[in-house]
Amino acid sequence: MLISPTRRRVVLLSLALLGLGDMLPVEAACEDPPARRVNWLHCDKQGVDLHDADLREAVLTRANLAHARLNGARLSGADLGSAVLSGADLSGATLQGARLVSARLEGAIFTGANMAGARLERAVLTGAMLRDADLRGAALYQADLSGADLSGADLSRANLAQAHLDAARLVNALLEEAVLSRAVLEDAVLSAARLRGARLDGANLLGADFRGADLSQATLAEARLDGAHFDGARLDSTIWNTRQRCQPGSVGVCR
Repeated sequence: MLISPTRRRVVLLSLALLGLGDMLPVEAACEDPPARRVNWLHCDKQGVDLHDADLREAVLTRANLAHARLNGARLSGADLGSAVLSGADLSGATLQGARLVSARLEGAIFTGANMAGARLERAVLTGAMLRDADLRGAALYQADLSGADLSGADLSRANLAQAHLDAARLVNALLEEAVLSRAVLEDAVLSAARLRGARLDGANLLGADFRGADLSQATLAEARLDGAHFDGARLDSTIWNTRQRCQPGSVGVCR
């Protein structure tokens, strides 16, 4: 006997209340309204208006949310793995601890978003707007942030190892103790950025702008520095690309 999708969800809910819900597979319900823990696995939600929606712990894996309005939405703990959010507006959204592994976020807007502890490994964020975003402790291993604007963003203790930040803007960004080992920051602008204790070992810093930045106690061992600008940059006890430790008080030039 065939069971309608609506009746099936009622049966699943009844079993869940009896503690038996884990015995049956849970299917995506794309027509369900936005709600906490909603299951929109692989659903097409292009251009949908979800501003200020409560989507905490929602299953949005592989969902298509391109150009969606998610400004102010609550997405803490949500699973957006491999989801498409190209051109979506997530300004002011809360994504603490959210999973966005391999998500497509080209041109997405995250201005002022709370993304602390979010997982963005291998995510594509080319041209994304992340001004003043909170990315403390975020995982951005091998993420593509080429041309992204991270001005004023807090990336302290974030893992950006092997990430691509070509021509990215990180003006006034906070990168204290961030990991940028073997990252590509060619022609990136990091003027006045705070990189105290950051790891940039083996990074590609060709033509990067570090004018006025704080690189005190940072590690640049074996980094590529041709054409990089360090005018007015603090290099207090910085490990230079030659593995020389700069003298305390060094500014602009490693002495």
